[in-house]
Amino acid sequence: MGKKRVLQILVPCIIVAAIAGIYLIKNPPVSEPENKNTEEATLEDGADFSLAVTEAVDFEEMSSYGLPMIIDYGSDSCIPCKQMAPVLETMNKEMENKAFIKFVDVWKYTEAANNVPVQVIPTQVLVNADGTPFVPSEELAGQIEFIQYTSRDTGEHVFTVHQGGMTEEQMRLILAEMGVGE
Repeated sequence: MGKKRVLQILVPCIIVAAIAGIYLIKNPPVSEPENKNTEEATLEDGADFSLAVTEAVDFEEMSSYGLPMIIDYGSDSCIPCKQMAPVLETMNKEMENKAFIKFVDVWKYTEAANNVPVQVIPTQVLVNADGTPFVPSEELAGQIEFIQYTSRDTGEHVFTVHQGGMTEEQMRLILAEMGVGE
């Protein structure tokens, strides 16, 4: 009976150790360069301007680059998203080093939208260069519909989004208000 009890304890421990070992092999610790200023990253530090995102966007990390962000939550399979894809591709290329234009396929990477208020797709989350939610002028809000979310606990403005497809012209108007010159 004692040998059976030891096995009941030992087998789960071995399984947990194997899983931890596999995780560490696949996700080695990343060492920070000694001279890197962790307060504010620079574009030379390797800002990722690729369009596709496969995990939750770290808004705090991205805001350390001092660039505004438009993150589109959609799918390669929805019709309005397909119509918006060329706009995202064009703007992503044109705005490199000026703004982050990203696309998250929420049907392929469902967890990637867990930290944002996505009710319909496509939805664009709009963030200023300093990491604060974008607040459109009255004039722009008269042309494009925005939804501003506040925290229930603090009443603080936490997100500004646009629901539905967005044209290149609309995206340019938003980026101009965010301070992005062409």
